[in-house]
Amino acid sequence: MLKDGKIYMAHTSGTELSLLPSMSNRHGMIAGATGTGKTITLKVMAEGFSDMGVPVFFSDVKGDLSGMCQPGTDSADMQERIARFGLEVFEYKSYPTRFWDLFGEKGHPVRVTMSGLGPMLLSRLLNLTDVQEGVLNIVFKVADDQGLLLLDMKDLRAMLQFVGDNRDEYTIMYGNVSTASIGAIQRALLAFEQEGGIEMFGEPALDVTDWIRTDPSGRGYINILSSERLFQSPMTYGTFLLWMLTELYEKLPEVGDLPKPRMVFFFDEAHVMFDDTPKALHQKITQIIKLIRSKGVGVFFVTQNPADVPDDVLGQLSNRVRHGLRAYTPAEQKGIRAAAQTFRVNSAFKTEEALQALGTGEALVSFLDESGIPSIVEKANILPPQSLMGPAPADVVNQLIISDEFDLKYRQSVDRESAYEIIMAARNQLSQALGGIFNAGQSADAEYVQEGSEIQAVPAAEAPAQSTGMTMTEQLKAKLAAEKNGEAAGTGSGAAVAAGAAVAAGAAGTAVAAGVAGTAVAAEEAVPAIEKTSKTSKSSKSTLATGAAKVAKSAVTNASSSVARSLSTNIVNSITGSGKISDAATIGKRAATNALSSVMRSGSNSLIRGIFGNLLK
Repeated sequence: MLKDGKIYMAHTSGTELSLLPSMSNRHGMIAGATGTGKTITLKVMAEGFSDMGVPVFFSDVKGDLSGMCQPGTDSADMQERIARFGLEVFEYKSYPTRFWDLFGEKGHPVRVTMSGLGPMLLSRLLNLTDVQEGVLNIVFKVADDQGLLLLDMKDLRAMLQFVGDNRDEYTIMYGNVSTASIGAIQRALLAFEQEGGIEMFGEPALDVTDWIRTDPSGRGYINILSSERLFQSPMTYGTFLLWMLTELYEKLPEVGDLPKPRMVFFFDEAHVMFDDTPKALHQKITQIIKLIRSKGVGVFFVTQNPADVPDDVLGQLSNRVRHGLRAYTPAEQKGIRAAAQTFRVNSAFKTEEALQALGTGEALVSFLDESGIPSIVEKANILPPQSLMGPAPADVVNQLIISDEFDLKYRQSVDRESAYEIIMAARNQLSQALGGIFNAGQSADAEYVQEGSEIQAVPAAEAPAQSTGMTMTEQLKAKLAAEKNGEAAGTGSGAAVAAGAAVAAGAAGTAVAAGVAGTAVAAEEAVPAIEKTSKTSKSSKSTLATGAAKVAKSAVTNASSSVARSLSTNIVNSITGSGKISDAATIGKRAATNALSSVMRSGSNSLIRGIFGNLLK
């Protein structure tokens, strides 16, 4: 409760222990074993901040904090406690309360955009490896450079696929992008989506400054995040709290030391914020805790054991309330000794023994004085709250939610144009631009197979005679004749397939280039060229034609994919107005390179099979 401009928190031997508003942004901790009174301490402190006009946020992990929206009820126990503290004026009252929920079930929906969360926190959320986090950083960088908004889950999925499809280009520009890492991130997103995480991302995104509000009477709003379901996924819970802290730090201006804080955060089950935290993220948390006080924000960690909080963060928490701690193992005994050593010694009792002997509602208390010096630790009784101790009825909570102004602002989700829509539009334009290229390629493949079967019926004597021209086909003919006369049949057959494949793929490359211009006729030259250059048996001709058709098909597919990727990138860059536009010559060169690589691989395999065929059987 508020008394003389201070938050009256506890009472001991006729002495009132109060938290000074001007020292509240030096942060603090409420610690103690389950059932020792942490929740009551949190509520009494939050009520005091609200009465002085300071908004408060806390997460409700157990579902028992909603009672702050209703006045407390009188009882014999309450009368006894009021008399014990000598409270002449004690008023039961409700407090201005707003309810929030990431899933929108027990409060206003809370959403964050993918870009707002960022790759570092998202990597922690998805439990990615360092390599996968590096790829995710590249995806975010590409989206930023291309002007593509990452708002929700489908935006990130589309962006991952886009970067994966164009990984050769982006690997040169940003670093290695592996399909394995892309796949791992997609799987992690799928698992998170199945846990309900899809509801966390989107718009309208939460504006944390909406929490810094007072009611018409000047009391600060108490913002309660329903976390019963959220806490079932500790990593998600901890990551969201870290995002809120980061968002406040980045948005609020520097104000220095104020007579009272602008806002106070209570983080229940605080240890989950630090579990399995990468070194870089841990350093960021520590830096924010150190610097956010200059933004006028106070942070109080609520946990069962002070050892749950890292030492470099624990050292920043100056206002301390320690309820009873229990020690059943040597490690726990050591933790109690360490906790006792953080207090200024009181000669009236031994701190280590007192920590283990505290009953429910009792605590060791030490607050900063006007000079910023920690007070000598006192063993005290925490005051009772003025609001309802237990949870409020569900219908009361629901009525507060639907009648609040922010339900209109956040209830309905918005899906505006972002990365997904732009990439899908680019793919549609790509399909229209390519027209019938792929259909033409399929028709050509069918003709290759048909002509290959027809060759089987052609007698060797009826094969067309060789020409003496200097075309590519005639050069290959001469080479095949020489190989037939001077080499073993296996070797000659393998070389023939390789050479025939080269012709076929050259024609296929021509087909792809011509297809972009509107024709795929050149691909049909592949099989006739093979037929003219073949002097082998019927089975050899059949094998040759079929093998060349497969090689040609592979070359066409590789070249077409190259053209498609280049055109897709061009379209996206054109839509977003950023990035490099590849000209026709560059696209053609890439397609030819891909087709040639396919041919070389197929040709090498054929030669190996021809030379070592008997050994490989």
